[in-house]
Amino acid sequence: MAGKKQFDMDTALDAAMIQFWRVGYADTSLDDLSRATGLNRSSIYSSLGDKDTLFLRCLNLYAARYGEKYDAALSCAASDPVAALRAFFDVTLKRIADPELPDGCLIAQSAMAIPVLSPSVAAHTKQALGFQRRRLRAALKAGRLTDQDAETFAVHAAAVNQSLAVMSRAGASPAQLLAIVGVTVDALSRALRP
Repeated sequence: MAGKKQFDMDTALDAAMIQFWRVGYADTSLDDLSRATGLNRSSIYSSLGDKDTLFLRCLNLYAARYGEKYDAALSCAASDPVAALRAFFDVTLKRIADPELPDGCLIAQSAMAIPVLSPSVAAHTKQALGFQRRRLRAALKAGRLTDQDAETFAVHAAAVNQSLAVMSRAGASPAQLLAIVGVTVDALSRALRP
């Protein structure tokens, strides 16, 4: 249509997600989102929604993108739960090492910002954290852990995963992050021994 600027919704959402990921919800202004997406404020509102709506869409995009990778990593949990857990953490370590992406994790960063988030965004953030724990729990249960042990390890592994994101933002080296993962993977290996 003549006179109307066209844009790619996926590209705009990805750019907004990176902006929120880089500086957080509270420190991202509509002007920042406009610069990141190339859209003016009215186009952001009409096409992507208000800041809360856009942030929720970005959280969903992030959770879906990395959730698929975590699911694939955990797919061998029934036959080799230790390898599955290691592969799960490898997804995070690869994301952290990618120079094209901001440090850390959008969900971890959002969880730390819960006091300044709107109630709906805070609830959505908590829900995203819960998905990761439930994903881990199901995989660990398939890997021969009891219900209680699967839950305990899932909570622990989810916490370690989020701490990797925080530690990477704080400047931890790849070797330090790998050592953190090693402790958890070794603990699971010991728990599975007959």
